Amino acid sequence: MRILVTGAAGFIGYHVAARLIARGDTVIGIDNLNDYYSVALKRARLEQLGGSDGERFRFLELDFADRSALDASLSGLEFDRIVHLGAQAGVRYSLENPHAYLSSNLAGHLNILELARARGTEHLVYASSSSVYGGNTELPFRVEDRVDHPLSLYAATKKADELMSETYAHLYRLPQTGLRFFTVYGPWGRPDMAMWLFTKAILEGDPIRVFNGGDMRRDFTYIDDVVAGVVACTLKAPLDDGAPKAGGSQAPHAIYNIGNHRAEELGRLIALIEQACGRDAIKIMEPMQPGDVHATYADISAIQRDIGFVPSTSLDVGVPLFVDWYRSYHGL
Repeated sequence: MRILVTGAAGFIGYHVAARLIARGDTVIGIDNLNDYYSVALKRARLEQLGGSDGERFRFLELDFADRSALDASLSGLEFDRIVHLGAQAGVRYSLENPHAYLSSNLAGHLNILELARARGTEHLVYASSSSVYGGNTELPFRVEDRVDHPLSLYAATKKADELMSETYAHLYRLPQTGLRFFTVYGPWGRPDMAMWLFTKAILEGDPIRVFNGGDMRRDFTYIDDVVAGVVACTLKAPLDDGAPKAGGSQAPHAIYNIGNHRAEELGRLIALIEQACGRDAIKIMEPMQPGDVHATYADISAIQRDIGFVPSTSLDVGVPLFVDWYRSYHGL
């Protein structure tokens, strides 16, 4: 199978591309390698992909929010399916640089939809986010829940992406699957996320910022489980049969949660990182940050039923694996 993967130098995109290559698929990866976080880390991921099987991986450095560049770069290249994981990430950064989200998450998503429509793509799988649940208080979050009250611009752009995708599924019968990811972590992760920030600070003897006095819960999902879910979804496009899909669409458009189906206390995460690092954290208690939510917790019954997704990596297992990778990557 020939698959286009956007955000191929990103955390999830890199791992998905690697799994597809290992399956024997041909992958075209695109990424603009922006400096939201370390470009060196992104290039190191790409080196891993090129080294695994260069004949089955082709990388194009481009911004998919630039429609002309996207069309020109992909001219003459063929692909059957698209896994659209590229986006401007980060809840807090959306308060500082909102226009980056307008470009990448809105214009960029539209460009990928138009590309899929023009190419007659068999299936478009795209990244949404658990942040769309916003201020919802009923747990666990279900794909059937209303998501009308986002707490950040990032969340609003992801909700908008789902709405645009629904329109294209309805108008053009374009098969699509939207995936609401829940706090993904693991080797080759993002430096702006808690797992990396806490590990780095603890190992260097610096304080960590603990928001809301530690009274927060997250559904932490290990990268290998996420990748298994993404690949399984990629291989199974929603049918255009008029039957309601997960998320409520009667077009060929399904929406799923990808989580671990566990709401873990922030304090437990910190304790596990302390144990893996072999030292205690210095904690600075801070209030809840704008745009943050108190708890996330995924109901994964829909993706279990339709795709057979079953996460298998607990936080007790995943945290030491991340810390071991972090030490290795930094030569510690």
